[in-house]
Amino acid sequence: MEKRAERCRDVLVVVFDGVQSLDLAGPVEVFTGAGYASGRPGAYRVRTASPDGEPVRCSSGLTLVPDAALPDVTVTHTLLVPGGHGTRVPDARVVDWLRVHGRSARRLLSVCTGASLLAEAGLLRGRRVATHWAHSDALARAHPDVAVDADPIYVRDGHVATSAGVTSGIDLALALVEEDLGREVALTVARHLVVFLRRPGNQAQFSAQLAAQTARRQPLREVQQWITEHPEADLSVTALAERARLSPRHFTRAFHAETGLPPGRYVDRVRLEHARRLLEDGPAGVEEVARASGYGTPEAMRRAFLKALGTAPAEYRRRFRPTPDPVP
Repeated sequence: MEKRAERCRDVLVVVFDGVQSLDLAGPVEVFTGAGYASGRPGAYRVRTASPDGEPVRCSSGLTLVPDAALPDVTVTHTLLVPGGHGTRVPDARVVDWLRVHGRSARRLLSVCTGASLLAEAGLLRGRRVATHWAHSDALARAHPDVAVDADPIYVRDGHVATSAGVTSGIDLALALVEEDLGREVALTVARHLVVFLRRPGNQAQFSAQLAAQTARRQPLREVQQWITEHPEADLSVTALAERARLSPRHFTRAFHAETGLPPGRYVDRVRLEHARRLLEDGPAGVEEVARASGYGTPEAMRRAFLKALGTAPAEYRRRFRPTPDPVP
């Protein structure tokens, strides 16, 4: 094992009434599992702390008994702030403690609306952050000095890492374990939790179909379905308008109004998602994937990947395709 795995990393999780249990349980299971997967159960030392050391009630109704009170703990390495209903009217004791102690963390993490607590404490000023898609607008309005990105499942900006809703905290924790202890340890944990070690931080929180609304009118819904099932086809506005039996101008206005996206952007998202799925799960080469996804040429697909994901298709496949289990 590399020397980087030979020391213990303290992980302090802040808990409060109304915390989302999955926001903290997911990352905690990843960090704890990583210790066992690496052969060193002490690779991470996870503790929880509430404002006064008393049990807290999660938003699901579960009761959580913390290890300590916030005034009695210090931050040495990783500080994790989950979200939940309790962030809507934040506990002033939590925000005040974060304001004083948050800057001493070597790694500052949030899951879901935990980002709003970090922002209230002034710890996200000037940084790019992620949060749950349903709360991104509110966070941006409340904290104009924070660059909120509503799309990615997590964002890393220096020593600060913020993630979107619920399960994205697992993705972020796996990325950190891979950084700390290596890919094989992270992959072992992912298999144990029955999740994939392949979601990049800039993967969208929703698929193209979920990110857009479903059109109200049947002809437009049929066009949406056609795009999804035929990404390699001619998906120009003219061709799609003809399929919907509308003029191109009328089709563009109606599609945008009913789905929330212009036709071209919707097509781009579907094609990108289709290409990513083929690169992750199939044996097809880059050129074949480009044709099957409607890009025409590998260079066109490469430009689309670089613009949307910041990485080329071949590198995307190398990084995010699951490693096959060894044949016994």
